[in-house]
Amino acid sequence: MHTDISTTGWIARLPAGWLPYALLARLDRPIGGWLLFLPGLWSILLAGAAPAFSAWLIALFLAGAFLMRGAGCVVNDMWDRDMDRRVTRTAGRPLASGALRMRQAAAFLLALLLPSLAILLALSPLAQALGVASLALVVSYPLAKRVTWWPQMVLGFTFGWGAPMGYAAAGGAHWAAALALYAAAIAWILGYDTIYAHQDREDDALVGVRSTARLFAERTRPFLAACYTATIALLALAGWLAGLGPWFFAALVLPAAMLAWQVRRIDIDDPALCLRLFKANREVGLAVGLAILAGWA
Repeated sequence: MHTDISTTGWIARLPAGWLPYALLARLDRPIGGWLLFLPGLWSILLAGAAPAFSAWLIALFLAGAFLMRGAGCVVNDMWDRDMDRRVTRTAGRPLASGALRMRQAAAFLLALLLPSLAILLALSPLAQALGVASLALVVSYPLAKRVTWWPQMVLGFTFGWGAPMGYAAAGGAHWAAALALYAAAIAWILGYDTIYAHQDREDDALVGVRSTARLFAERTRPFLAACYTATIALLALAGWLAGLGPWFFAALVLPAAMLAWQVRRIDIDDPALCLRLFKANREVGLAVGLAILAGWA
């Protein structure tokens, strides 16, 4: 049975009563927190603020990303608990399996949102307003798979929101560059989450869940190539609009090659491979961050 739930490693040493909450927040799978953080990292670096201030913002965004990713997972599982019971990969989730009740999940959600609010209040007023606006995306994403074939696009708008928010927090002056960066993040997320959704393609068809994985199916490779080509092109545009130097464009070759490797390797009938390719996007995102840093050299 294919599942991405992991109860080994450090998480196995948690007290038994804590384990369902850790699994509900996906602490066994930190990749989601990283992927939520990376567009914010890009935008903070792109804004070119003072190094000490940028480092402080990066620390805040890293903590906030993991807290809000956990909160988003709680909301998602509260919406999807009945559907999750019918999908092989998700049947073991705490709400679907009955390890936690809805009241416990709601209390845990509040516990995640309170420190997230404290982080938000440490940011600029514009960043605070954008942070509040993001809650509409967080709540609406779990519904998207019920009404559209493009829930991965909705996730792109949601997970990519750190791009405009980070740019606002860092006081960036070139908003056209920030918007191009946001568009790049959306295209990137649309690609990698399509890979992720192929793990559930057959079960999703049985329960009526829509996705770009089901929509494109055997045409996934050209679709993925289009998403990733758009990602690199939009990143290049963002760098040009922000006035980054030539080292940015040279360094952008690395994430471009990493994304091309995913396109070449994709096998939509191999769920374990799809998960590995999905996880490889953390390194892609870090490579983009390094390219932006190189552009300021």
